[in-house]
Amino acid sequence: MQSFYPFSRAIALFWGLRMIADISETLPADAPAGPVPVLPDLVLQSTAVHGAAGSFGRSALAATVGTTIEWYDFQVYGLAAALIFNGQFFPNFDPVAGTLLAFATFAVGFVARPIGAIIFGHMGDRIGRKSTLITTFLLTGIATLLVGLLPNYQTIGVFAPLLLVLLRLMQGIGLGGEWGGAVLIMTESGAQSRRGLLGSLPQLGSPAGLVIATLVFAGTTAAMNPAQFASWGWRLPFLLSIVLVVVGAFARISMPESSAFAQAKRSNTIARFPLLETLTTQWREVLLAAGLFLVTSGGFYVYVTFMVAYGSTSLGLPRQLMLNGVLAFAIAELVIIAPVCAFSDRIGRRPVFIMAALFTIAFAFPLFWLVNTKVSWLILLGMAIGGIANGVLFGIMGSFGPELFKTRVRYTGASLGYQLSAALGGGLTPLIATALVKWADGNYWPAPAWLAGLALVSLVAALLAPETRARSLSPES
Repeated sequence: MQSFYPFSRAIALFWGLRMIADISETLPADAPAGPVPVLPDLVLQSTAVHGAAGSFGRSALAATVGTTIEWYDFQVYGLAAALIFNGQFFPNFDPVAGTLLAFATFAVGFVARPIGAIIFGHMGDRIGRKSTLITTFLLTGIATLLVGLLPNYQTIGVFAPLLLVLLRLMQGIGLGGEWGGAVLIMTESGAQSRRGLLGSLPQLGSPAGLVIATLVFAGTTAAMNPAQFASWGWRLPFLLSIVLVVVGAFARISMPESSAFAQAKRSNTIARFPLLETLTTQWREVLLAAGLFLVTSGGFYVYVTFMVAYGSTSLGLPRQLMLNGVLAFAIAELVIIAPVCAFSDRIGRRPVFIMAALFTIAFAFPLFWLVNTKVSWLILLGMAIGGIANGVLFGIMGSFGPELFKTRVRYTGASLGYQLSAALGGGLTPLIATALVKWADGNYWPAPAWLAGLALVSLVAALLAPETRARSLSPES
């Protein structure tokens, strides 16, 4: 019975996200400016909100829960790459080399994400946000399910890692088009005065997906012995994707199109070639968005992928302890995102982002000092603090990123900026950090130096970027 507890917590988290979506129904597009309402006010208001507000609530549910499931699919692969894929798909290499190869397949998904941004950015700017989000969701979910059914190296030899790479490419292409549509559904339909808060709702999907993936992995490992987990148990988190896909697809089919895109379609201001227009008129904004996202893309995977492998392999710490550290990171990130993004609606995106980037630079080495103590509560503390810092940075980008671009190319521009940073910083970070630590004869210092360097690049981008809080996202602006 105890082994079922992680699964019950995952279910509770899912319904918690449903409650967040219900609350968002009280923030319709015509909501007045002013202080962010507290929870009792929202509950009282919810009884009086109908029509457009109800449609907006369905959009919030679809964006938040759908993004959570997409991120679950992507994160479960990262955990498996750190914990099990070296033995399943690269058994003829020593543990460090096998981990490097597993992280290489992990990186393939990130290389594919800009391709997804281009493909689905075009669809989203030409056809619509809603239909594009349904497509990306199904693509990622099916790829994840097939990973769970994939025979290992012992069964089909070299075809196993080749097929693993192919499925990871499918995951990456799907996720590359997911984020842009989810944040646009929220920011293009909600009140301008609440855009930071509303844009943060899809951002909750990343830590929530990680929490669910970690709990499912923890429940699976707790329910069986290591031999069973290595034989077939690792497949269960991937196979669970089929249930989540059905739930998410139902949510997304029922959501309306974003207000700004519907208005652009009525006024016939749709871009004919969104990618070309983006690269010729807003290439600076693409580079700024990529720079801003670099610390969230790369830093996230220092915490949740590299740190798991570093702790369990280099430090000899129990795998469950490192998974608990990832869980502490994700929960802290989940808790901080919405309130700090609501705060950005008052003071702006840049000041909040700049403060969090400076803190990340300062905390990079202390994070590893805490983990290197091998003391459980200090490891959990360090990971939770990292989750707060990363949550602030990632949450702000749910509004900061889309606000940089015009409606005609917003899906393409915002997606491309994010996914370029994911390809350059996110996917390569576990591979680079592991290789650097090995190059340094096992010394840990290159890993925090890499994290601080990523944060420095994002800090420079934030200093160069304009403040966007007051911008209108309507097609005419």
